[in-house]
Amino acid sequence: MADITISWDATNQRGDWTMSGPVLSTGNDLQTAILISIFSDRMAEADDVIPDGDDPRGWWADDDVPIGSRMWLLRRAKQTGETLQRAYDYLAEALQWLIDDGVVARFDISVQWARKSTLGASITAYSPTGTILSKGQYAWAWTGTN
Repeated sequence: MADITISWDATNQRGDWTMSGPVLSTGNDLQTAILISIFSDRMAEADDVIPDGDDPRGWWADDDVPIGSRMWLLRRAKQTGETLQRAYDYLAEALQWLIDDGVVARFDISVQWARKSTLGASITAYSPTGTILSKGQYAWAWTGTN
């Protein structure tokens, strides 16, 4: 059985379910797994500085199977090289389970300031033979200081 397909809407910077007429589409499981992994809020680590209060977010079962990314911790961070490195690290952490489970062999991840107040990321997933399995461009609106 295939998963419900989530497609990335670059214009509106959000993921959404894909419809096939009146029915939810299925398939494209890897792309759906990537979107859930990078855009769901993973629980903060004990030593993370939470930017807006004390809610560590995350899924209630994160103790057993961490899901999502810690990108939300960067919401108010300055637009610096250090912030880009943390974004890269958080994305790599969020996608690692797909490598551990043998779904992909590796990812190429690049992050950059796409424009003022927008962090962009390019993520390419590869099979063990080097074939590209998935390639996507993603963006986060930034509320941090410049």
